[in-house]
Amino acid sequence: MLAAVQAPIDPELMVSDPAESLQKLRRQWQGRCERWIFGYASLIWRPEFDAAEHRPALVHGWHRALRMRSRINRGTPQQPGLVFALLPGGACRGMVYRLRPENGDEELERLWAREMPTGVYDPRLLPCRTREGTVLALAFTLSRRSEAFLPHLPDDEVLHILRHARGRCGSTLDYLAETSAALRERGVRDREIERLVALARRHGLLQPEVRRRVSRSDEVSTSSSTPGSSSSSP
Repeated sequence: MLAAVQAPIDPELMVSDPAESLQKLRRQWQGRCERWIFGYASLIWRPEFDAAEHRPALVHGWHRALRMRSRINRGTPQQPGLVFALLPGGACRGMVYRLRPENGDEELERLWAREMPTGVYDPRLLPCRTREGTVLALAFTLSRRSEAFLPHLPDDEVLHILRHARGRCGSTLDYLAETSAALRERGVRDREIERLVALARRHGLLQPEVRRRVSRSDEVSTSSSTPGSSSSSP
């Protein structure tokens, strides 16, 4: 049976100042014995923190989409890249990570520096379903009202970004390929991500070693221990 999770008084943590939103989260987390993070893209294959525990998880009411403009991590102001964000609607399968109590504050600060350099995300505490029960986890969501949100882009514009966008953490193309491989290795099917990877392959954008890696992950079973159906862009 799924464990009951009480919704926080203030589930939306986004304020104009990233440092202020971090302090707000810490106040909400006071007294909680467990602190969880929900990863749906790079936090799956590059979490950069030593988690005490991790589980496959499902979030309802939000979906993963490559609709967020990136001017730092995967692009520049002159050539913005794209990164995934959680947008309202649908469902999303990913991973939840439990921070260690002895160094949770330090790990959270590092995570904030990585994910909130400009404060664009709306951090929220969301119920995440796992086989062991439901946990309340921090997730980085995006409002469609945000200036960083991009509506549907034609494939030729996406291809231009995949060819040229690169930021402090690498290229948008590598980010897409790594996320695709990480999801497939965990048995998660995301039709829109698979379509974008196939588009990049057809136009010769992926290097042979990346193509082999993604192809190997295609052989992983699509079954998952997470309840519910796989996520896909609506």
